[in-house]
Amino acid sequence: MRYRRALLTGWFSFVEGEATAGDVLALRRAEEVVREAGVGYDVAWSPGFRPGELSLETVRPDEYDLLLFVCGPCSGPQTAALHERFAHCHRVAVGVSVVDPAEPAVTGFHEVIARDGHSREPAPDLSVGTRPVADGLPPVVATLLTTGQHEYAGQRRHEETVRRVTSWLGARDCALLELETRLDTRDWRLCGTPEQLDAVLARVDLVVTNRLHGLVLALRAGVPAIAVDPVAGGAKVSAQARALDWPAVVPAERLDDQVLAYWWEWARREGRSRAAAHAAAPPPEPLARALRACLGDASRRAGR
Repeated sequence: MRYRRALLTGWFSFVEGEATAGDVLALRRAEEVVREAGVGYDVAWSPGFRPGELSLETVRPDEYDLLLFVCGPCSGPQTAALHERFAHCHRVAVGVSVVDPAEPAVTGFHEVIARDGHSREPAPDLSVGTRPVADGLPPVVATLLTTGQHEYAGQRRHEETVRRVTSWLGARDCALLELETRLDTRDWRLCGTPEQLDAVLARVDLVVTNRLHGLVLALRAGVPAIAVDPVAGGAKVSAQARALDWPAVVPAERLDDQVLAYWWEWARREGRSRAAAHAAAPPPEPLARALRACLGDASRRAGR
């Protein structure tokens, strides 16, 4: 049978569903197979995941004669509802898990090509057929952000800076990694030692922070940082950027998308070599020198 056009669906199509990385990779493999078969197709996305794209709410069922349901559990009323709406289509589920073969969501398909389920020999997931790209991966960006530091009282702009930064980062093509400088050996989500945090920072491409130590630890690891000072008028983040001669610092009053975009490009173009220089040749340590002198003076006074 020669199909006119296929609609590819899955849990990534449902408003109440979700799009996982595995789901989307399985979808890409299914798309490849459909293209190889010479069948035109569209993908129905959840408007919560891909706003403005074709969705089950906006699609016209009569334009399709093949419905593919890709990946995930083959179950639930949302899946079963597809059989009624696309009753005129040949309906195939592929790469799915079948928990209950008698469930209407399963029995409504003309064909079920399962990856696992009741009395079935398991098959590798569709996503196995895709390969990570060798070059051109998006950067890994760690965030070290705080909404605390209430000692700054009315000068605090912490919540606003975090909201602006995270909103802007969410629209970038990057892998985001939320980190915390607080150490806790009882909380598995936090690092227990500075060396554990070093191990993570050494593997990222950029740090975005509104914390003094977020800036310091990034440069110490040779990683460029975009530092946002969350205190109106400037405080310890700006002061530390000056002390370290680090230019990528943004005052809370000047924080906007254009400024962030400028420093993003700078960090990717020049920031890595500049940060590497910091790691290779740490700046002078006037505080340690002053402490050493202080201790020496105290020792001499004690010896009198």
